[in-house]
Amino acid sequence: MATSPAAIMELRMKTWLILVLLAALSWGLAAQNPTQQQLPTAPSATKFPPQQSAPPPPSGTSQSSTPAQSPAPAPPTPADPSSSSQVTAPPTASSQPSTSGASDKSGTASADRSTAKSDNPDDTLTVIRKRVDEVNVVFTVTDKRGHFVKDLTQNDFRVFDDAKPAESVRSFSRETNLPLRVGLLIDASNSVRDRFKFEQEAAIEFLNQIVRSKYDRAFVIGFDTTPEVTQDFTDDTEALSHGVRMLRPGGGTAMYDAIYYACRDKLMQADKSQVATRRAIILLSDGEDNQSRVSRDEAVEMAQRAEVIIYTISTNTSGLKLRGDKILEHFADETGGKAFFPFKIQDVADAFSQIQDELRSQYAVSYKPADFAPNGKYRKIEIMADNKKYKVRARKGYYAPRQ
Repeated sequence: MATSPAAIMELRMKTWLILVLLAALSWGLAAQNPTQQQLPTAPSATKFPPQQSAPPPPSGTSQSSTPAQSPAPAPPTPADPSSSSQVTAPPTASSQPSTSGASDKSGTASADRSTAKSDNPDDTLTVIRKRVDEVNVVFTVTDKRGHFVKDLTQNDFRVFDDAKPAESVRSFSRETNLPLRVGLLIDASNSVRDRFKFEQEAAIEFLNQIVRSKYDRAFVIGFDTTPEVTQDFTDDTEALSHGVRMLRPGGGTAMYDAIYYACRDKLMQADKSQVATRRAIILLSDGEDNQSRVSRDEAVEMAQRAEVIIYTISTNTSGLKLRGDKILEHFADETGGKAFFPFKIQDVADAFSQIQDELRSQYAVSYKPADFAPNGKYRKIEIMADNKKYKVRARKGYYAPRQ
């Protein structure tokens, strides 16, 4: 039976339509959003919004003019490194943390220096690895009235590591002049909108007083649903003030994510100081979190790995100690910092002033544990003053590296 010309034409039209649809489908799959990427995950995390690649800065641009940037990748599970590393090239957002709560500064430790070369000399990567068998702790001493005690010596303290006396104390010093690396984290969520302007001005005054030119460095992060760096590391107080004023309240609250990112990507990986420094975070928030991908415990652990002291200032002015206040207190207690609870918004400036005094009234001790083992386990730290009238405040512990 012969096929009519009309039937042949209809068959050709259907075939052509199917081919067009297949081609359109292939093109659509290839044109999917290119910014979607495979992102690492933390134990309780899903992922951060994808990071937008920023164009390279023009030659001669100073760090203080760094534009606002939002950290994208979700924090991976912190690995227990077998050595502490100092990297002089800028880290990528996906780089793994390489510093634990202990470091070795003794002359007997062996160092392995390796250099990754590229065509661009600015991309040279220098890594210094040292065996970890020395623990560094920064701590504060107060009397019964809460006044700082600044004139004690090594013989006035006893150090315990995992409930055992330290094998040896390798160094002891007063910390009044060591350089500071400070991260200012400001809650920019809707929950703090009514008092945001005053908090900004108090934070700016704090930075102007605490950051010494060519000696200390600070950065500013605002956070609502995601953390945003409005000013990167700099000693320029004008740039830092501008970074604070850039913040605008709105959105939810991802406080744990902001702390995790600041500790890992800024204070642990981006701080490339070749001299001893103190690392601190000043957290201004009501303590509530409803958007984070990491948990509270993961944020605390990262702060301990990065050897960061966290000072918290509550923005809750209800006169009651709410759930968020207890969370802020937990972060401070675990890292050797202090939580401040202003009764009224004007007291926020006083809290900043007290933090400033404390940062200039600290001690540092480096010691070797009696039975140190690089097994990745958490080890408790306790520093006791011989004078029972004195109270010592230090971080609760650290994570030993894993070999």
